[in-house]
Amino acid sequence: MKTIARIHTDFPTKFGIPRQSGIIESLQGRIVFEPEYRNAEAVRGLEEFSHIWILWEFSEAVRDEWSPTVRPPRLGGNVRKGVFATRSPFRPNPIGLSSVKLESVEIDPKLGPVLHVSGADLMDGTPIYDIKPYIAYTDSHPDAVSGFASKPAEYLLEVDFPETLLQKVPECQRESLIAVLQHDPRPQYHDDPKRVYGMAFGGMEVKFKVEEGLLTVVGIS
Repeated sequence: MKTIARIHTDFPTKFGIPRQSGIIESLQGRIVFEPEYRNAEAVRGLEEFSHIWILWEFSEAVRDEWSPTVRPPRLGGNVRKGVFATRSPFRPNPIGLSSVKLESVEIDPKLGPVLHVSGADLMDGTPIYDIKPYIAYTDSHPDAVSGFASKPAEYLLEVDFPETLLQKVPECQRESLIAVLQHDPRPQYHDDPKRVYGMAFGGMEVKFKVEEGLLTVVGIS
């Protein structure tokens, strides 16, 4: 398996990354091919598709051993499920699968083909193994049953973002950052109202706390 490309996003660490692709549509990313694959012919016709599949590596979750069961955060971290019945990053082969919207295909004079995507749930620099077009009539299953993950998060956090702090965020990143905070970037089993969390996003350190459904931003640096 060869790394064919890497994606560049606003998430330099795992903390805060959306739990599934497409949840936050405003999040932007750029897929830049490795030098060996910077050939415009390789993406000929891709612009005809609105969405693509990305096969990638959980590069921060590589382990020598594996466990047949994991504790999904969705279930509070207290219930074990089979690893193949979850999307846990801790797998025998650390391979991820994401469906993202293809915004445009750019041919850069130095980097070759660059894919601009939205809705990605990947960390900056994540290695990509393959890219395939999303085909609606085969890939979409509206009547599918999704087990314990059949419903999205039941609520969004209210975000209190003081104007003086919001002004420190580039205008082009504000919508995405607020959406990330609304979806609660904390581990799902965390509930400490006194704890101040720090999240790296787009070159900033965002500090916040959460109490009774209200997330308050307390610092931007």
